[in-house]
Amino acid sequence: MTTKHTADNHAADRHDHADHENPKTGDDHSNRDKNPDDWTTGDEPMTGAQASYLKTLSEEAGESFDDGLTKAEASKRIDALQDKTGRGK
Repeated sequence: MTTKHTADNHAADRHDHADHENPKTGDDHSNRDKNPDDWTTGDEPMTGAQASYLKTLSEEAGESFDDGLTKAEASKRIDALQDKTGRGK
């Protein structure tokens, strides 16, 4: 036995999902505020986005840029340089 999907079924599916909050933008900050030391991928090389932003922050703060940081180290360095420059907060 097969179920035939109709436009009404798809509309109902969209409605069911519309009530769910996007975890990246909601009030639950538990995952976004996770300590970099606890990241499962924290020991991997920093991402391109982290490197780019970190380089910009380093230049603005008059500090050297270290391109050999891990994801976790880069995140901590970004936080420190944001505090120093007043950027991003």
